Formats: sequence, structure tokens, C-alpha cells
Amino acid sequence: FDLDNTMYPASSGLFALIDERINLYLQEHAGIDPERADFTRRDYFHRYGLTLLGLMKEHGTDPAHYLEYVHRVPVEEVLAPRRELRRILLSIEAPKSIFTNGSQEHSRTVLRALGLEDLFGEIFDIADGDFIPKPDPRAYRAVLDRLGADASRSVLVEDLPQNLVPARDLGMTTILVGGEAGTPGADYVLAGLEGLADILEELEN
Repeated sequence: FDLDNTMYPASSGLFALIDERINLYLQEHAGIDPERADFTRRDYFHRYGLTLLGLMKEHGTDPAHYLEYVHRVPVEEVLAPRRELRRILLSIEAPKSIFTNGSQEHSRTVLRALGLEDLFGEIFDIADGDFIPKPDPRAYRAVLDRLGADASRSVLVEDLPQNLVPARDLGMTTILVGGEAGTPGADYVLAGLEGLADILEELEN
């Protein structure tokens, strides 16, 4: 499972708060003009796959400092326990992991706020992947290798279509959350995670 905007709805506004923190970081620690901060954030994301990588390559940014700074947001004030999602995840017997371009600490904070922290055996963050982010295929291979998992028997649940394409190319089943039917790279599309158990039951059968 991806984390941000997947384990909780994008409408919560949490990731928008992180984007604001990234813009502040660009201004305060990379000397980017405030009027260009938002453009630079998006530009680095599109050119490097992650704003952090642009900062590391062009400004020598310490990734640990960046990740701590941008994730310093009031998670507990924005997210609430998702009891129905917890019930659904408990019904899934297959091992479950988080695969995120964020950090371990942020992942645990989010999962704790959602009441789901104990349901995931592994969290693969951007540091675990040697700062190679999704959608780079190397990141997916590293996760599968660490899990000892067969791609053809693995499922990726994501909110970003571009992050599903490499998974599908490797043979994984892909589920897009909050997207449109017919999106390239998506085997299934869900409005939210409520329909997840039915899809996994279908796959098992």
C-alpha cells in the first residue's frame, strides 16, 4: 500500500499541508524566492521524480533534515481512526506492507492516527530504497526482493497512476484509489478502500 492520499482520503488536506512545508523549506533552506517556491517544488518533482532529489542534487540538501521538516504537520488534528478500514484490512490474510516516497516516522505517525499501525509488517520508505523513488522500477524490485515476494502474486494499491505502471510491468496486480476507470496501469479502480476486500477475494478465487 502507498501511504499518503491512499490510506486516507486526499480530501483530508493532509498532503496539502506537506506541500506547504516543502515550499517553506525551499524558501528557508534552499534560498528559493517565495514567488518561485511552488513552481520549483513542482519542477523538481517532475524532473527528478521527487522534490527531495532535486534539492539533494542541486542544493546538497540533507535528506533526513528535509524529511523531518516537511512532515512536521498536525497529523492527529487532520486524521481520525478509520475503523471500517481496519476491519477490512484485518479480513485480508495476506501480508501487508507500506511502500512510500515519504519517511518511516511520517508513515508511523499517519498509521497511528488512523488506528492501523499494527496491521503492516513492513514499511519501505525513501531511505530504504537508497533515495530511488517510485515510479523508478528499481524501487519496486527492491521491495519485492526484501519481501521475498513473487510479483505475480503481489498487489500494489496507489493513488498516483504513474506509480502503478512499473508495478504492472513487473507483473503485479494494480489498484488505483480515487482515479478513473480505464486509467493506464490500473487493473482495478476504487473510489476509496472500502471495496478492497471484494477485489482481493476475486483475485484469490
